[in-house]
Amino acid sequence: MLKSLFQRLCALSLSLGVACAAQAQPTKVTYLLPAPPNSPAFAPWIIAKEKGYYAAQDLDLTFIAAKGGVDVAKQIGAGNALIGGAIGDTPIVVRANGIPVRAVAVLGDGGVTMIATNAKDNINSVSDLKGKTMTVMSYSDTTYYALLASLRKAGLGKNDVNIQAAGPAGVWQLFSANKAQAMAGVPDWVINAEEAGLQIKLIPQDQIFESMAQAILASDDAIKQQPQIVRGVVQGTLQGMRDIIQDPRAAAVTFAKAVPAYVGKEDSLEKIFKLYVEHVYAKQAVLGHIDPEHLDKVRQFYVSEGIVTQATPLEELFTNQFVDSPVAAQ
Repeated sequence: MLKSLFQRLCALSLSLGVACAAQAQPTKVTYLLPAPPNSPAFAPWIIAKEKGYYAAQDLDLTFIAAKGGVDVAKQIGAGNALIGGAIGDTPIVVRANGIPVRAVAVLGDGGVTMIATNAKDNINSVSDLKGKTMTVMSYSDTTYYALLASLRKAGLGKNDVNIQAAGPAGVWQLFSANKAQAMAGVPDWVINAEEAGLQIKLIPQDQIFESMAQAILASDDAIKQQPQIVRGVVQGTLQGMRDIIQDPRAAAVTFAKAVPAYVGKEDSLEKIFKLYVEHVYAKQAVLGHIDPEHLDKVRQFYVSEGIVTQATPLEELFTNQFVDSPVAAQ
């Protein structure tokens, strides 16, 4: 009799569990990226979705490309999306214009800007760039601002170097074609130039001004009204980042599975991911944590260069509540 009662209770529990599962649909979230999501730069997000890390947070993310990080912030600020990605510098720029967004996580303690040089030109330092021609993506891109700050750190001005804005493809193509002696860009482009046959030497990273790494941005309203969604996106993305740090090769295989255009290019992906790990991700003691001192240095630079006309209070630019606390915004 007890056995029969136990079996009926188990059956009832099972049926209720199935019913609850049917009702508990994951929350659909639109995540804005600053460029098409098939770029290796967005691997933490792509891997997180491919491996079910967002699903484990009861979220169903759809990635949509905006027109750069500032556009991501504008769309979030206007209420067209809850959350999205840009460089961690972006709130410094847009918050000064009244757009209510802030960074809720930053993917690494290092900046994403690298300065690659043609090895045969024997350029060993930023000061050696004087009189040389180098490429950047554009004159409004974060990598360009990081280059200007790096030049200033070495006692040079922007007119001491012939800086050419060449677009996201031209930035590495002109460099690899020996039409420039150096390039300021992200790890993806460094590997592109190397695989085009150029022998590359990287200027030591401690000579380069470290702007912020890629960040997750959310609106003030989302942070206040829907903290569990924000926390779920942050935690899922950081797990994708953790996978890259722990095993770049396995991460490359996962990324290629999610983005079939990269099938057969896992070796290139592994090289790119290793650069991100070495120069951007690995120095971060707590994954996702935003360092106020680092952010403040970047803020001061933007103000001093006139990129923004006023310094937004530091506490309005970021929050670590979704990174530092196991339970967000209780």
